[in-house]
Amino acid sequence: MAFPRNSLRAFLQYAKRSLAEAAREDRELNIVVGNESADLDSLTSSVLYAYIRSIAPPRNAFSPLYIPLLNIPESGLRLRPEFTVVCARANIAPSSLITLQDLPSQFKQPENIRWILMDHNKLQGSLAERYSKYVQGVIDHHEEENAVPQDTEPEPRIVEKCGSCTSLVARYCRPSWDAISSSSLYSGAAHGQGEAAINDSAVTQGWDAQIAKLALASILVDTANLTAPGKVEAVDGEAVEYLEARINVSPRDAKSWNRDEYYKEMDEAKRNIDSLTFDEILIKDYKEWTESGARLGVSSVVKPLQFLVNKTSAFENDLENFMKDHDLSIFAIMTTSTSTEGEFQRELLVQAKGSSFATAAKFSEQALPEFKLTNLDVEGVSVQEKPASGQFWRKVWLQKDVSKSRKQVAPLLREAMKG
Repeated sequence: MAFPRNSLRAFLQYAKRSLAEAAREDRELNIVVGNESADLDSLTSSVLYAYIRSIAPPRNAFSPLYIPLLNIPESGLRLRPEFTVVCARANIAPSSLITLQDLPSQFKQPENIRWILMDHNKLQGSLAERYSKYVQGVIDHHEEENAVPQDTEPEPRIVEKCGSCTSLVARYCRPSWDAISSSSLYSGAAHGQGEAAINDSAVTQGWDAQIAKLALASILVDTANLTAPGKVEAVDGEAVEYLEARINVSPRDAKSWNRDEYYKEMDEAKRNIDSLTFDEILIKDYKEWTESGARLGVSSVVKPLQFLVNKTSAFENDLENFMKDHDLSIFAIMTTSTSTEGEFQRELLVQAKGSSFATAAKFSEQALPEFKLTNLDVEGVSVQEKPASGQFWRKVWLQKDVSKSRKQVAPLLREAMKG
């Protein structure tokens, strides 16, 4: 049975409860999961898709129940202050989000679960080991991995370059969302749903505004409020226009809505990492891949490298320990910050252990022209292009082509690892 029209807060409560019940009773369900970095885009794309799909599932759906899953343990929420801002705007508590902590360690019948990927198109890590063959749908804006079957009906298979995955989800869900909103204006949806409803349309429009604000969060952050060079596509602008229209028809939300202020609040929250430890900063927005038996890790950091160096008294030693703890052959740190002249800038550090020296050197040769890299001196970081036995290969660059993010750097690193 489809989830009856209600607020996002009520939906998440229902979804968390239903996940536990489905595991106990071996019931069929769909899990909508973002990537392992669990960034804002993974959060908003999975929640938006699961919410709309659960209210209006296709007739031939594997299950009418869609669970949005954050691909991190509950403890990881603390590392993401931007989630607190977004959840407040959507009238939900961060604790209501469904994390790996809520996922049963083992489903008795894993074939009763279908996985729909948001913001990535290849399941990674421990989830991949258990559930890769049960993936039945994807919406993503990264490089095509060809890991999801071509026929995923009745779920979508969309892999398309744009600024934010949530833009693609908004476009895909728009017909269903329009139909839901239109019908709920006349169905008494708000009454008896735990909401203090006086005007039915005003309440349902408020619900729409809340989910629209949540969806807008990642699109605005990922595209720098639709200004990021080389990232913004038509679908991003169309999604922002559609979602803002949802807010502006809500009587209680339209008057106070200010997109620029919302973006500024989220951006400041995302960059507020001063209280985090060195390891917490590296793991906050971290992705991992395995190629040819070697493991690659890439961390995105919203402060310059010098900030990271100053976080610890032994930067290079702590970097090596991080690699050992995660069993990495190659590790990259990509930073974004604003220069003293007020310009957006990117830095890139790559470090490799002995067995991957040649791979790192190959990447360096290919990346120099591709990303317009120039050597960068950072106090407290030594460059090691010909390390002695037991040492790590290490280089640091200023990346002058700022339009290239992890979506472009990681595939080139992975290609170099294939030999």
